[in-house]
Amino acid sequence: MAIADLKHKKVLITGAASGIGRAAALAFARQGATLLLCDIDTAALESLRRQIEDTGSDCFAYTVDVSDATAMSELAARIQVAQGALDILVNNAGVGYLGRFLDSDLKHWQRVLDINLMGVVHGCYCFIPHMIEAGGPRQVINVASAAALFPSPSMAAYAASKHAVYGLGEVLKMELSDTEVQVTTLCPGVINTPIVANRNNIAASVSDEQLGRLQNYYLRKGCSPDLVAESMVRAVKEGRDLILVGPFARLIFQLKRLSLGLLRSLMLRDARKIGYL
Repeated sequence: MAIADLKHKKVLITGAASGIGRAAALAFARQGATLLLCDIDTAALESLRRQIEDTGSDCFAYTVDVSDATAMSELAARIQVAQGALDILVNNAGVGYLGRFLDSDLKHWQRVLDINLMGVVHGCYCFIPHMIEAGGPRQVINVASAAALFPSPSMAAYAASKHAVYGLGEVLKMELSDTEVQVTTLCPGVINTPIVANRNNIAASVSDEQLGRLQNYYLRKGCSPDLVAESMVRAVKEGRDLILVGPFARLIFQLKRLSLGLLRSLMLRDARKIGYL
């Protein structure tokens, strides 16, 4: 369901304090939307809120952990009373993890799944019922990844979480087909964000030299989060089902349809060339 005019539309974005979430908040603010921003980083969130309000758009900030089902339910109830149903929900919060499966411990798996997958589940479960009840065209954007289409090596937990987000979106698209709530899946390619900058999200088996090469690769090849944010805005205005944006996303989508073997070989080649495999 296309939403052509975003002025005063209520847009909630999780993981809004940095990266794609921050860029999306600014992009929707430029369209005159009312922003409801969520993150665990209170200071960064407050700074962004002030920046958006300086542009003339209304903005509200909420410190919340998307992996906490109770906290998300309470947030949804609070927003429903204060603001009413959302027009647009962007389930963006996510973390990365790099390291070969057998060379990594299992502790990171629960954290990655709790944030990347269950954060999306909680957002959809808590907010979509109010959106359906309110009626009219509304949209949910679930941020997956090009890794949901086909992953690179050394990202087992991340790829599993994003595959699950993609699958969840496909189910919701069918189950909500008789409503005016559209579900859109966003699959960004290589984006220059801090996702590979945090050593806590990197296995101990990955050396500093390997990590440096990967970070340099993201700097050289990655596109700006602003490009992803603008694609979100266009997707809402056009009512698009799938967003493929950034380096390699569309190529991966097409190659997967043509030859899984070729795509797998290319992924292995690039991982070895970059040096993190």
